[in-house]
Amino acid sequence: MPGAQERVLRRRIKSVQATKKITRAMELIAASRIMRARARLESAIPYSHAVQNVLRGVMYESGNTATSEGSVLVCTIAADRGLCGGYNVSVLRATTHLLEEITGLSKQYKVVAVGKKAASFFKFSGQELTASFAGFSDKPSYEDATEIANPILELLDAGEIGEIDLVSTRFRSAGSQVVEVRKIFPVDTSVSHASGHDSGSAGSHSGQDPASGSDSGSSTALALNEWAEHSALEKARSGYLELEPEPDELLPIVIRRYVESELFTALLEAATSEHSARQRAMAAATENADELIKTLTRAVNRARQDAITTEIMEIVGGAEALRQASRAD
Repeated sequence: MPGAQERVLRRRIKSVQATKKITRAMELIAASRIMRARARLESAIPYSHAVQNVLRGVMYESGNTATSEGSVLVCTIAADRGLCGGYNVSVLRATTHLLEEITGLSKQYKVVAVGKKAASFFKFSGQELTASFAGFSDKPSYEDATEIANPILELLDAGEIGEIDLVSTRFRSAGSQVVEVRKIFPVDTSVSHASGHDSGSAGSHSGQDPASGSDSGSSTALALNEWAEHSALEKARSGYLELEPEPDELLPIVIRRYVESELFTALLEAATSEHSARQRAMAAATENADELIKTLTRAVNRARQDAITTEIMEIVGGAEALRQASRAD
């Protein structure tokens, strides 16, 4: 029996060691992808802020004041794959809360799902989707953002929606990613000196931080603050910004570019957050595998010691029986 137990434990150790190799490899892959994703995100931030500021300037010059009449379109950005801790769960939970809030306000809503996890969640819950997209969560391109924006802008042009809410994960630092619900349309035309990328959005409904950490050292936040200090709207009010063609003709074009850039930046932030979450999850899984291997190794040693002790006791018992038999003879 002790020998059979030892064989079972050794098979478990081999299985855990194989799993540990996989989790370690996934951790290294995620770590290598974080830097590239973060570089792409920081490169896209200036363009995103520039489009936001130009849109404010165009809306100010045209006197256009967009209203939020009509249905609310909720765009949820999750991952195509799992094994990234609570990343997907946090996004979907925030989306569920938002839909409950919208329903409580007696408003209609439409849902666009980005990522296989989001699409499967809404399909399982019986939620009808306006559109769903998948296959690029780890490395999105601007063409992917354009593809997502097309049905949204069609609904906006048709007057079927009057508000666009985006549920995604904001990348603050390697240890901190915040799930945030923010309204990207209608755009607030007032001058904002708020720090961070929030200066470009009309408002934020809620947020939750699935990972602890401080964002004070985030280079992303610093880049956003730097661009927020140079508002094109202020330049427009001082006569610096010149628009051609006329603002009314230019406004639909700028709105399209604005929605695309907001979606693209959100996709990049979500991808960076996904890689960070996966790296932490796989690092934790690797550590757990190490602890489990140590525990199983101790159990194997105990089982082997028990087997040796049993064999010694059997030998000693047999020798004693032979001695007793020889004395009796």
